[in-house]
Amino acid sequence: MLRKLSLAVAVSCASNGMAWAAEAPLSTKTDLVSVYQEAVDNNADLAAAIAQYGAQKEVVPQARAGLLPNLSGGAEMANVRTSIDQPSSTFSRNAHSYQATLAQPLFRADRWFQFQAAKDVNEQAALQLSATQQNLILQTAESYFNVLRTQDNLASTKAEEAAFKRQLDQSNERFDVGLSDKTDVLQSQASYDTARANRIVAQRQVDDAFEALITLTNRQYNSIQGIVHTLPILPPAPNDAKAWVDTAARQNLNLLASNYAVSAAEETLKQRKAGHAPTLDAVAKYEKGDNDALGFSNPNFIGQPYKGNVDQTTVGLQLNIPIYSGGLINSQVRQSYAQLDQSEQQRESLRRQIVESTRNLHRAVNTDVEQVQARKQSIISNQSAVEATEIGYQVGTRNIVDVLDAQRQLYTSVRDYNNTRYDYILDNLRLKQAAGTLNPGDLQDLARYLKPDYNPDKDFLPPDLAKAAAEQMRAKPTQ
Repeated sequence: MLRKLSLAVAVSCASNGMAWAAEAPLSTKTDLVSVYQEAVDNNADLAAAIAQYGAQKEVVPQARAGLLPNLSGGAEMANVRTSIDQPSSTFSRNAHSYQATLAQPLFRADRWFQFQAAKDVNEQAALQLSATQQNLILQTAESYFNVLRTQDNLASTKAEEAAFKRQLDQSNERFDVGLSDKTDVLQSQASYDTARANRIVAQRQVDDAFEALITLTNRQYNSIQGIVHTLPILPPAPNDAKAWVDTAARQNLNLLASNYAVSAAEETLKQRKAGHAPTLDAVAKYEKGDNDALGFSNPNFIGQPYKGNVDQTTVGLQLNIPIYSGGLINSQVRQSYAQLDQSEQQRESLRRQIVESTRNLHRAVNTDVEQVQARKQSIISNQSAVEATEIGYQVGTRNIVDVLDAQRQLYTSVRDYNNTRYDYILDNLRLKQAAGTLNPGDLQDLARYLKPDYNPDKDFLPPDLAKAAAEQMRAKPTQ
């Protein structure tokens, strides 16, 4: 009598009799929020972005410095050598002087616009850092759930291998008693060998996924908590693409940063145009030294140098009017016009991409919602089909190829179901990122549905699957 090969039996064989990967103790399982915190503390890309922002924000005090007083000091020492024709004589002496100069810009239009541009650049840099921090949330989720995806894929592949192994054993038993020919054994052997090769690849994919998680956080993980099948699969709220696009236009961090990039370009253009404007500074200067250095003449003896030390103070206004600089200013203005146009076009391109991405992700989430239920029903239907095909094979109305194809289709539907579940989770997060609303609280919400004792070999299927398949079998006539 041919034994029925149900999905539950295959899973049991895969998790108990074919344990290729030992399950880590419960205490070592890491949850999603902990992985995110490790990423925040140790991610190299985030640390680089923080350092970059620290460098970029210095443009504000640097630009402000051009509007503030400037104080400088100096000293001069020289040897003065003097030759006189009548009477012929030469003498020399050492000269020295000290000076301090204080300059306060009174009208510097170019520096003012440079300061305004620097503030816009600073705001742009801050938003870009926030976008990097927000992107780390999505990166964490993608890496975390990719591990779970590959683990579930490995579990289903192991169950598939176990199923084909049992089918091979049954084919050998039937061949030994003369109930089937060698072709059935060879077909079963080929399916088993293929499943075994797929299992080896799936194991490597799990290891690769853990490596990506290690790269993200610089921490070693043995196992992580899995997501339960009772996670609510709901449409996005609000389920209105236009509302999400409007939110993205207001809150998308990269788009907001591009607005400041345009503002900075506008201020830079004003700065370049101001290169034609006059400048006015208040200047105070104090000098002290001997007369050889300062060149002071004795007022009591015209034409005779004063041989003592001199203190000299100068206070005044310094006006500079640009007349011609070789075409430099005009060239810089043309350059700034082109750069402003570039930043505006880049902003428009980004806006269009965000609108497209937001609409696509909104559709994707709604599609995922429908697919999750459809994929789950597909597993139930394929399991019933396998059992019905096995019965048909037993009574001679189906052949071994039909049985193997039915089993192969069953495990394909299992993998499709789990892939759709993880697609739903990640598409939701991507939609929120596009709208600019993604935050660590979204990971905390997902963490509520993590299972601390999650075992991929047993939990990659919904717990009510066997019951649903049994009900479907009872509802339909068997062969």
